Amino acid sequence: MNALVTETPPLSIAGIRRRLRAPVVGRQLYLCGRVESTNATLSRLARSGAPEGTVVLAESQTAGRGRLGQPWFSPPGVNLYASVLFRGPLALKEAPLFSFIGGLALADAVREAGASPGIKWPNDVLVEGRKVAGALIECGARGDEVEYLVLGVGANLNVDLDALAAALGPAAAFASSLRAATGREVDRDAFAASYLNALDAWASCYRGKGPSAVLEAWGERDILTGRQVEIRGAGYRFIGRVAGVDPRGRLVVQDALGERRTVSTEEIYPCD
Repeated sequence: MNALVTETPPLSIAGIRRRLRAPVVGRQLYLCGRVESTNATLSRLARSGAPEGTVVLAESQTAGRGRLGQPWFSPPGVNLYASVLFRGPLALKEAPLFSFIGGLALADAVREAGASPGIKWPNDVLVEGRKVAGALIECGARGDEVEYLVLGVGANLNVDLDALAAALGPAAAFASSLRAATGREVDRDAFAASYLNALDAWASCYRGKGPSAVLEAWGERDILTGRQVEIRGAGYRFIGRVAGVDPRGRLVVQDALGERRTVSTEEIYPCD
């Protein structure tokens, strides 16, 4: 364990269940001490037939990953690392947009904890311009249909900024924690339950009202539309202005020549 990390009270299944109102998400809860990643653990359970709504939480991860395979700093006893299982019917091409429910639910939980969140495409949650949480999906498919979808999140709740700086180096300038933002320790059981309740509600919204309702709500929290950004892909980069997202959840950027280009796997860096 990093000496700079001061642990808070351990997560508790009972403490989370006391606050859980979700009818589907959290029907089965697994709490692990140390895992490779909650996504990897839940993917194995999914392939073994675990039902929709199964949740895996962990106190720490040895190989947590964010978007584009970037490592996610996962020290023990201070943050939230959680993955939730969803099953079809869902077309594989819909999965990226379905994942927007993760960013929305995280933003709801961050707001309930006392901070003012925004979402940076696709599902990074920022407070005061610094990232405090993010979501990542992994799918198992059969043809063009999703067999199972694992939605994993990492949220910096009580980790010290000094620990982030030691682990992330210069990148720590763009990261923070909820404790740093609010000035008080975050109850991890309460935050976990808040997130799971919100996730269940957004999944129900997607299925009941369609993806447009989720996209509209996501757009209200979006911090990139209208801003100039630098797009970095494999062997190329360009600067443009964000025009929003398309119906499949891809970022739409207008380049210097006025051409609209869709972005799905590239890195995004705001210029202002």
